Amino acid sequence: MLDNQLEMFKELTETPGAPGHEGAVREVMKKYIEPYADEVYTDNLGSLIARQGNPEQGPKVMVAGHLDEVGFMITMITDKGFLRFQPLGGWWNQVMLAQRVTVLTRKGPIEGVIGSTPPHILSPEARRKPVEIKSMFIDIGASSKEEAEEFGIRPGDTVVPICPFTVMKNPKLLMAKAWDNRIGCAIAIEVLKQLKDTNYAGAVYGVGTVQEEVGLRGAQTSVHAVDPDIAFAVDVGIAGDTPGIKKEDAQSELGAGPQLLLYDASMIPHRGLRDFVIETADELEIPYQFDTISGGGTDAGRLHLHSKGVPSLVVSVATRYIHSHASILHRDDFDNAVRLLVEVIKRLDQQKLEQIRSV
Repeated sequence: MLDNQLEMFKELTETPGAPGHEGAVREVMKKYIEPYADEVYTDNLGSLIARQGNPEQGPKVMVAGHLDEVGFMITMITDKGFLRFQPLGGWWNQVMLAQRVTVLTRKGPIEGVIGSTPPHILSPEARRKPVEIKSMFIDIGASSKEEAEEFGIRPGDTVVPICPFTVMKNPKLLMAKAWDNRIGCAIAIEVLKQLKDTNYAGAVYGVGTVQEEVGLRGAQTSVHAVDPDIAFAVDVGIAGDTPGIKKEDAQSELGAGPQLLLYDASMIPHRGLRDFVIETADELEIPYQFDTISGGGTDAGRLHLHSKGVPSLVVSVATRYIHSHASILHRDDFDNAVRLLVEVIKRLDQQKLEQIRSV
């Protein structure tokens, strides 16, 4: 039997929400965060914003995870009823073939599988090459274009992976689709839950942004709606504890604490905020790890550029196999990420904000 937190994880990860189509998962996040918020609203692009506290009495802190997951969009139906598609977000083609997917249609979900030309009839040279995404298709069991259309398929429909939420044999390890970034949404929910009825200055905004995987778009609109003094992007990071990964390429391990991102292609974190978070973690003996990513970015890449600039930091959870059908993370890293953010926010008043800005 799953406890309440695991039930939340299950509902968040199993609900579909490709970029630009996050409505269903937004409603799930709203259900879980609304009891701890004084106000809940949505910006015009679809990002969810839940405010707790009084913004007139201290700093405004934004804790943002993104609602969307990597997926696909149907671009055409072939005469034989197969579906051509394009990625929504970054996919490595080697993790896609023979994987089950769900197509979200106006008549309801339809399950299918990603296929390509069988290797048995390819030349030896062709078999050695990865199959390009443009050569793949989705088989939903339709025998013609007309039958696929009768099923409810039409171009523009989105597609998401299939992976049931799974508590693994080691119950601290949790496997699911869409940990990137439903774990960030769960962190935002839990932060507001733990801050409810506590004394802290100002207001905290738990945000579920849209369209992060296709260009950090929801972060750009939601940060205007919130206008924060401090921003945290809560996301996943690369776990380097599987075979074949060198420490210098990815040093984080599952269960060793939340990651504090020192650099990515979209942002260098604010030094004053980074040091304040590290000092808080050291004081309370909350484990953490450092991480750097040479390419890619997070919502913080947009958050920190708002208005005159917002001191920002990425707090992430080390995760195996992101941007695939099934990812794995450690429950303790979630708990410690929440604890760290809660303690930082409780210590953040106007005086501390000015100290951070002055660094």
